[in-house]
Amino acid sequence: MSGLKQELGLVQGIGLLSTSLLGTGVFAVPALAALAAGNSSLWAWPVLIILVFPIAIVFAVLGRHFPSAGGVAHFVGMAFGHHMERVTGWLFLSVIPVGLPAALHIAAGFWQALFGWHDGQLLIAELVTLSLVWFLGTRGAGSSANLQSLIAGLIVALIAAIWWFGSLSVSDIPFPPPAEIAPQGLFAALAVMFWCFVGLEAFAHLASEFKHPQRDFPRALMIGLLLAGTVYWACTVIVLHFNAYSAASAAATSLPDVVVQLFGVNALWIACVIGYLACFASLNIYIQSFARLVWSQAQYKPHSPLARLSGRHLPLNALYAVLACCTLSTIGIYVLEMDLEALIVYANGIFIMIYLLCMLAGCRLLKGRYRLLAIVGGVLCLLLLAMVGWKSLYALIVLAGLWAFLPRRRLNAAATSTHP
Repeated sequence: MSGLKQELGLVQGIGLLSTSLLGTGVFAVPALAALAAGNSSLWAWPVLIILVFPIAIVFAVLGRHFPSAGGVAHFVGMAFGHHMERVTGWLFLSVIPVGLPAALHIAAGFWQALFGWHDGQLLIAELVTLSLVWFLGTRGAGSSANLQSLIAGLIVALIAAIWWFGSLSVSDIPFPPPAEIAPQGLFAALAVMFWCFVGLEAFAHLASEFKHPQRDFPRALMIGLLLAGTVYWACTVIVLHFNAYSAASAAATSLPDVVVQLFGVNALWIACVIGYLACFASLNIYIQSFARLVWSQAQYKPHSPLARLSGRHLPLNALYAVLACCTLSTIGIYVLEMDLEALIVYANGIFIMIYLLCMLAGCRLLKGRYRLLAIVGGVLCLLLLAMVGWKSLYALIVLAGLWAFLPRRRLNAAATSTHP
């Protein structure tokens, strides 16, 4: 028993995963993909869904059979031992310096579109966002799930309204012939677009908080994945149809610009608020997942403050530690003025590596057709790493460094009995 409160149902799980996958990507990544591949990005989405689907099934099966707040690190530990579990956990946490500042930057971009904020004002908006995550995190996973289900509904409603009032039809979809697709542009788009499907590993940390994890966790994962993929494809059609992408403007402003075209400038606040809420939802589930991972790993030192739960069975000390790291990273990225697309690709390298480790664990833990899917998923992860190119070296270097320098610790009896 993990000790965490089991309060999530199927609908809440779908809301959590779909907003995790849509989150920071739904307003920004279709425009980035269009910049990289033009109309060919319409083919890139179904290709990416096909690539991710076997990986998602393996996540679902592992989460159903081995639900744990440790998520992928727990699966890897069962397959390859305690040291590799700790390496995987720290690898996941290493995304904080690049991934979370990128997500916060996208979220703050909506306030830039609405109020014209710049520089220090955007940094303040990012820090306020972290404080909101702290507030919601003290209320439990159920509160987060209810809010994020509402946000998912708002996102789908906005995309549907744009299609309806923009008079979009199947004949308006600019599918290029396969012979005209440039592989280099397609690979560049896929390297950025994978950002949209990171969230499976974060969702895995919440498996033990479902009321019926064996039944509802895999269902929520697969339905949420298909819902998010459909919305992303629909957004890309909108961006291309209205030519709402440009290297000179922020990617996150693409859909708000379309809303202004269709409904007038007074409707801008609607798009910006929904966009911000989508980003907030993704940030929230990631930070809550990081906190649960830290708590899970701290069980090997039961007297550590990070191993304690609050009276409401929440890992608040771990949450405070994660938020502190997020704050320092956000300020550091602001000072260094790092590029958004570079941050996304660096973070994607980490996520793909985590997915690869999960697939390798699946090869050891699963049998029959699920083991075959894990092998296929591992090959696909290697392919995705190749698409990321030299920027995947960040993930490889971090993994090698953790393996070599992270201290190897023996498990004591207390840790063994308390660890999920």
